[in-house]
Amino acid sequence: MDKKPFFVHDTAIIDAAVKIGEGTKIWHFSHISESVKIGKNCVIGQNVFIGRNVKIGNGVKIQNNVSVYEGVEIEDDVFIGPSVVFTNVINPRAFVERKTEFKPTIIKKGATLGANSTIICGHDIGAYAFIGAGSVLTKAVQDFELWYGNPATKHGMVDKEGNICK
Repeated sequence: MDKKPFFVHDTAIIDAAVKIGEGTKIWHFSHISESVKIGKNCVIGQNVFIGRNVKIGNGVKIQNNVSVYEGVEIEDDVFIGPSVVFTNVINPRAFVERKTEFKPTIIKKGATLGANSTIICGHDIGAYAFIGAGSVLTKAVQDFELWYGNPATKHGMVDKEGNICK
């Protein structure tokens, strides 16, 4: 039996045509939908759902209880805290089909999304930006910006390591 270059827990579900990079770990009760691409050395926590056609870069950490829906792209070295919420439709209704109206969201290299933050679709988050825990993000964020609150607003800048700049 060939040993795979990545780890998938026995309870995880991996659909067809998924590409998983070397050194990646996918933990308990996660579901990776078809045609997903996950880079090298990623950690996909417990109870994570990744929707169809999502692209995830190298070195990404997605903590427990996160759903990454179709339309979201995550670049390299992004940290996504526990229970982060992504949306992909602006005006959802259970009785209206809107799969052709997904609004793309890109989380750029090195960004951090704090625990329980909500990212409204169609708003990109810049490289090394930092979104504080519990924030509701309704606007685009530029590189190295620090945003938090409900609704989230800009509160300064951070450096590459996530330290607040004075």
